[in-house]
Amino acid sequence: MSAVTMRDVARHAGVSVKTVSNVVNAAPNVAEVTVRKVEAAIAELGYQMNFAARSLSIGRTGMVMLAVPRLSLPYFAELSDRIVEAAGDRGYTVLLEQTGGVRERELGVLTSERRRMSDGLIFSPIGLRQDDGADLDVPFPMVLLGERPLNPDLDHVAMDNRGGARALTEHLLTIGRRRIAVVGSYDTGEVGAGYLRTAGHRDALEAADLPHAPERHGPATAWTLEAGAHAMAEILDRGVEIDAVFALNDALALGATRELFDRGLRVPQDVAVTGFDDIREAAFARPRLTTVDPGRDEIARRAVDGLLAQILRPDRTRAGGTHTQPYTLRIRESTGG
Repeated sequence: MSAVTMRDVARHAGVSVKTVSNVVNAAPNVAEVTVRKVEAAIAELGYQMNFAARSLSIGRTGMVMLAVPRLSLPYFAELSDRIVEAAGDRGYTVLLEQTGGVRERELGVLTSERRRMSDGLIFSPIGLRQDDGADLDVPFPMVLLGERPLNPDLDHVAMDNRGGARALTEHLLTIGRRRIAVVGSYDTGEVGAGYLRTAGHRDALEAADLPHAPERHGPATAWTLEAGAHAMAEILDRGVEIDAVFALNDALALGATRELFDRGLRVPQDVAVTGFDDIREAAFARPRLTTVDPGRDEIARRAVDGLLAQILRPDRTRAGGTHTQPYTLRIRESTGG
């Protein structure tokens, strides 16, 4: 039996071959009723697109690559889900790559065979250093995610880490908490999420004329539930008094909350707890977690639209510059909200 062709689909749907081509290539300005008619014909006839021929004819694969540190980290899992959905809505398939946040693997993504199978890259590096910016001067479309504008010529989508952290700390101060523990703090010497969120916390303390208290900081190089519980235990074992926790992400906050519970401390009555990122579990935890929503949906949409704008330009040029997505403070039960 011969393979079903695009001409067969057009005849079955009662449209032109050009219209079928427009539908399968997700071209704009095709009437919804026509799209449904063509998609029904494709499903009924079992038409399968020849992607190799399509790539040769239009110079694009219809695939983009997304490189993130780890899908086991809730924020990156949820962000990846939004990016896959946004790309799919625009007719693109996403190839996922995990780098582990390791600098060498992040650099390797730029020249990998899988990257060459795609039309462009959405890249969230956390291991690259500021002096790696020149390596990001690549000849293909790319959008950078994360805290650092490593190369000013790249389109860069970021969240307001510092502003969100300051707002959370100001919220804790407003409800009368003054002895705030910081769970997850660390200093790598590089500007990243940890540095910026810790800096935002200190901004709020300084504005309130309150001292920075290193004895109430619990470091964590991995931002996981286990690390949050361990850092919280370290702080409590020092015997310092605390009445609040500012955790650098939600997983750390949930781990810290468990440790407080195991020690017989009540949240928020004895210790108010905040996180950052507004992962799905934050709204279902007990108590529900006060946190910062960094605007993940909009970050995903802007990243996809920015990359596709580069892909569709004949010269593949970039707009360049950084868009910092505004945050939303989610006040919930863990601080008495």
